[in-house]
Amino acid sequence: MSKAAQLRSLLSGTDFIVAPGVHDAYSARIIEAAGFASACTSGAVLSQSLLGLPDLGILSLTENVDHCRRLARLIKIPVTADADAGYGNPNNVYHTIRSFEEAGLAGVNLEDQVVPRRWDAKIRGEVVSVAEMVRKVEAACAARKDADFVIIVRTDAHTALGQTQMVERIKSYVAAGADVILPMGLHSMDDVGYAVDAAGDVPVSISIGAYWRLDDSSLTESVAKLRSLGVRRITLPQMLAAASVKAMANAAIDMRLLSGNDLTGDFPSGMYASAGELMELVDADGAVSLENHLMHQVAR
Repeated sequence: MSKAAQLRSLLSGTDFIVAPGVHDAYSARIIEAAGFASACTSGAVLSQSLLGLPDLGILSLTENVDHCRRLARLIKIPVTADADAGYGNPNNVYHTIRSFEEAGLAGVNLEDQVVPRRWDAKIRGEVVSVAEMVRKVEAACAARKDADFVIIVRTDAHTALGQTQMVERIKSYVAAGADVILPMGLHSMDDVGYAVDAAGDVPVSISIGAYWRLDDSSLTESVAKLRSLGVRRITLPQMLAAASVKAMANAAIDMRLLSGNDLTGDFPSGMYASAGELMELVDADGAVSLENHLMHQVAR
């Protein structure tokens, strides 16, 4: 079964889907080892971790696809990519979908924001016309060679235009062929319910950032509410990257102490992965086994 078929099977099943974000080999292998059935990437996290820049659309299609290809080939579970707004018009979207599919991804997010994106919070929610986005969705569906490749359509209409326009756009995107709806910028659980109702039989996915909240509930309580409203999938695109940054910052403080004059205490080595754990993440034993199999009769 292809990875796209695996993801489509998950979406048509009954189990609630939690897809963490991955951004490098370590994070991809950790998520797979933890038992998750799928993963995702975030254009924002890739832009931040690879380029050191906010999510302004500077990360190119080639950079995005190449990095996602490396992540997808590392693990057996399906990975979805963040294709932003498709890198242009419907014609560009067609070739963008082909690129991600050929790279081994199971699906992509495709959004209706205006590009190039502006970072100013007052205008970040600008969206293209319904007609243009419908053509992009249709182009994405036409481009895929594998009918199981999943087109996840993101809409930022709630932020830009309000709840009513969000609902109308969701219905239009579903009619155009969206496999999953990803509404962004929601303000309440009521908004989630309206999105789920508008999507009908098409699954709804909610993206949960590191500091996401729709009400005063804890994150676990909020996820329980999302499930009760009929949300089929959540993504956690930033959490592992955020945890990594915090851990690295703490480690840097520890290492900086080694340059001081007080070296009497113990170095807090317990918070660091062992060499064996790192080698396990990169399947060093498998690499040695393959090398021995291929090279056992080769003279030095």
